Amino acid sequence: MALFKFDKDDIFINTLEAYPETSFYIVSGNVYLDNMPHLGQTNPDVPNGYLSLYELNNDKAAGQKIYPELLKDWQRQNFKYYTEASLNAQYQYGDTIVGSYDLSASITVDKFAESSSRRKINSLRTSLDHHSLFSKHIAYNSSYGNKASQELGLVSIPSIFYGERIKKGTVKLDYYLSGTLIGTLQDIGYNGELIQTGPVDSTGSGSIAGCILYKEGAVVLTGSWTLDATSLAYYGGASVSRWTQFGSGLHQDMSTLTTLPSASFNLAFQSVTHTNTLMMMAHAKYGECNYSNNPTYKDYSHPNNGVSLSSSYSFVESKVPPKNITHTELTDVTPPLSRETYISKIALYDKEKNLIGYAKVATPVRKTEDRQYTFKLKLDL
Repeated sequence: MALFKFDKDDIFINTLEAYPETSFYIVSGNVYLDNMPHLGQTNPDVPNGYLSLYELNNDKAAGQKIYPELLKDWQRQNFKYYTEASLNAQYQYGDTIVGSYDLSASITVDKFAESSSRRKINSLRTSLDHHSLFSKHIAYNSSYGNKASQELGLVSIPSIFYGERIKKGTVKLDYYLSGTLIGTLQDIGYNGELIQTGPVDSTGSGSIAGCILYKEGAVVLTGSWTLDATSLAYYGGASVSRWTQFGSGLHQDMSTLTTLPSASFNLAFQSVTHTNTLMMMAHAKYGECNYSNNPTYKDYSHPNNGVSLSSSYSFVESKVPPKNITHTELTDVTPPLSRETYISKIALYDKEKNLIGYAKVATPVRKTEDRQYTFKLKLDL
């Protein structure tokens, strides 16, 4: 086996930027992630329309689930979802504290009536004022409205769905009533403003109905004009279709409502993700990597096989040449020996020569002394 050291020009660290698409379709209180149907799953702790954060127990029965555990001792280690009071009430010293990997995430929708309490909106004040440099419509308080008191709708998107940030110019909100599109919002200005772009000549067309905070994953909707006058039951109260009602009924029990199921909503966007990749160039140069430790490499039918010389001071085995597998069309002529191997695996070792990984090729590569190859190994970090 030949060992080689990577040269400084053989290792490259790159950053791959990708723009994956994500969509949420909300109808009858349910949410469909990327338009995927709700299929039967064995893990009820991750509801339909939610994304499992660990994806460890989705295919496991109740008695086969994986979970973290800690021993309650004087160090007082704890899982963050246990308070000190609940921990002391449930566990004694020496007990095993059991956690859970059944954590999930999905979008949430909040509605705020005029002059109502709104801690979530207040927590976004700094971000809203910061992004007001791009548009005064985004400011927390401006001549276009005061987000501390006006009617608002807030759609919160967990960061697991968009990575580093939401890509500008890709956000689209569609509002449907009985299957008919009555409104579309897009950030066509790439500045965070959500402008109603459709349907053509619809009420409010061309107006700004809210804003999007790309890094925070927050959609703040301020458009309070009537998109359709049909009375709908929003959270038990009658109301007409407005942008501030976008996403109503999400994760709600719709069995008591009769008119809201006719309204449905779709939120779509592209994310910006960065993945560091490590690329390594492994070279098999001319005249190298032409010896193998594989037992089939030697010609054991050679007369020297098993022959050795020994004395009081040494033991020397006779040299056995490699097996001659050089191809020839002639049957009465033995072609000259050509050392050749078949490379099927490239192994990676650390400084102490500990195996840390290996890569396999789909088909073994024939290596002769007059050929050289470069194998490109790629690893996502």
